Amino acid sequence: MSRNIYKESNAQPEVVSVGIIGLGVVGSVLARIFSRNGIQVCVYDVLCNEPQSQEILKSRAQTVGAKLASLPDLIQQSTWIISSVTTQMAEEVARQCLPLLDEDQVFFDVNSTSSKTKMFIQTIISSGKAMFVEGVILNAVNFDDTTLNFLTAGEKGAEVADFLFHVGIKAKFYGNEVGKASEFKMIRSIFSKGVEVLLLETLVTAKKAGIDQEIWEEINSVMDSKPFSEIASTWIASHPRACERRFHEMQQVIETMKDLDVKRTLTNATVQYFADSVNLDLHKSIKSHYSVDEVIALLVKN
Repeated sequence: MSRNIYKESNAQPEVVSVGIIGLGVVGSVLARIFSRNGIQVCVYDVLCNEPQSQEILKSRAQTVGAKLASLPDLIQQSTWIISSVTTQMAEEVARQCLPLLDEDQVFFDVNSTSSKTKMFIQTIISSGKAMFVEGVILNAVNFDDTTLNFLTAGEKGAEVADFLFHVGIKAKFYGNEVGKASEFKMIRSIFSKGVEVLLLETLVTAKKAGIDQEIWEEINSVMDSKPFSEIASTWIASHPRACERRFHEMQQVIETMKDLDVKRTLTNATVQYFADSVNLDLHKSIKSHYSVDEVIALLVKN
């Protein structure tokens, strides 16, 4: 199932001045990276307009080596404008920036949105003079860590990826088509965010039972015993022949969780997924062995 998701670039990075909209975690980390590489950075945050937040933002901007600016001043002073705001504000920020943007400027949207939303933002920006670049961040980000892992897309995406790479940010160009990088992240988040909730649901249940440490050690022991690719392949490949048995086992898991009086959000969904596979008669297949690709093809078909 492996393939190279990235496309190589020969673009030559150029020194730019950067304006960052949104001085949250991502904006602050980006500002710190750029400023320590000698790049002029100015920042704007909507909270700058709230008196109770001004001193906090001023101190944060100083800490990361950036200067606060109004939105019009930021755009006027910057070659690149990076939108790093809350997901629900991404479109509105693009609309606010549109009449202020000029030729030779790049609007780099790094917000976590669906591919449809990202393409809509591209439509907004492309109705003006600036170039649009899609960005997605694949790793968790915190204030104290400057590790970032980017995918970029769009006509200027290769140039942006090269520049990010040269200032110490792990960045890859995904392709010219805007939306695909965000689609990649959103689909991957089914796994990453799902595992997060699965672990929390498991450990909360274990805590209720008074065996959270033992369960934590068991999970780590299983996941450390083999490469993840082997463990995951075994789970998936055995799904058709084992789905009925696992369905009945998960029904017992539900009873256990009821006895412990804990939420069963993801566990309920797991039971339903196994039930759906049983209803598809996957467990009745005479085939004794499946590849991962064959299992996925079966589920896609049905």
